[in-house]
Amino acid sequence: MAAGTEYPPPLSNSEEGYGKGDVSISTDDKSETVESMEVLNMGKPPRHLPPLCHSVSSAQLASTTDLELDIGIVSTKSRSDPNATFVPVFRSGSCSEIGPKPYMEDEHICIDNLQEHLGATANFPSPGAFYGVFDGHGGIDAALFIRENILQFIIEDSHFPIRLKKAIQSAFLKADHAFADAASLDSSSGTTALTALIFGRMMLIANAGDCRAVLGKRGRAIELSIDHKPDCSSERRRIEKLGGVVYDGYLNGQLSVARALGDWHMKCPKGSSCPLSAEPELQEMLLSEEDEFLILGCDGLWDVMSSQCAVTIARKELMLHNDPERCSRELVREALKRNTCDNLTVVIVCFSPDPPPRLAIPKLQFKRCISAEGLDLLQEVLGSNV
Repeated sequence: MAAGTEYPPPLSNSEEGYGKGDVSISTDDKSETVESMEVLNMGKPPRHLPPLCHSVSSAQLASTTDLELDIGIVSTKSRSDPNATFVPVFRSGSCSEIGPKPYMEDEHICIDNLQEHLGATANFPSPGAFYGVFDGHGGIDAALFIRENILQFIIEDSHFPIRLKKAIQSAFLKADHAFADAASLDSSSGTTALTALIFGRMMLIANAGDCRAVLGKRGRAIELSIDHKPDCSSERRRIEKLGGVVYDGYLNGQLSVARALGDWHMKCPKGSSCPLSAEPELQEMLLSEEDEFLILGCDGLWDVMSSQCAVTIARKELMLHNDPERCSRELVREALKRNTCDNLTVVIVCFSPDPPPRLAIPKLQFKRCISAEGLDLLQEVLGSNV
């Protein structure tokens, strides 16, 4: 990512992203949050890793039929949901390339099985997975630190696993502050952060920066994050309200993103609000059988490719070989062909062991008709040829 006065100016998106479609993230939709809490109904109740003392007992869980969460109200499972029996299977692949930049500052993480990764003592619901893309600037320190620590900050948060949104928001801010306190690291380096935490069918996307998460839904691209560019209208309003300025697409004339972790030379003292924010925006959804794969990519991909284009390429590749690793490499190769000017990192997450099915295209029915004037003209032409 280009950022800071010492780095090349940022690229603007060459193509507009595809719309969000029909994904709903309403926090008041009880039918969704019923399914989002499948994570508490699968296997043993989750608990924190040692040495944490916060845990959820089975007796507590049994009495939480009306437990209020940041993601809604827990109640009994809805029988009207046709995807109630759908259980995703996580398979991922990734590819990172330095591209035309002189150094590589991207980092990423892929964990298809949280229980296996964290150990048997974690007692996380299964299936569970975690993925992230971290696009660094001003050095690699921030991206590397956040990649290595963000998951631990999430699972150690006091809100985890009952209030997942609160836990993730808190983890981003705590990780940002912890990086500032790491004396051996360059706190002036920065990174964007895009993560996907999945428990059962519930997926929570958290984004701070201009990486992007795109869902492939039967061939359609559904954007699950917003690019936090300084000249984005909502980010510009937030920046200016907090005393910052946007100059030529840069925050305070220095940084090409409106949200990032690190960059402490541009931030206010801890505990106060400032134009450059580390707080992520969250998107929650329930996976269904129509949701085929997820693309997490840094801005080096999206600078030269629309969300719909990436989904179309990825789906075609998965139908050919069903390999998310090869699929991610193909997206990186295509971005290089289109002359991206940045590092490239792409993560592909599949939700089924099978390749995407062929799409049935309905045949269009056309009725042949002719106007009265046309019929008269045709009769005249035919009559003149007799």
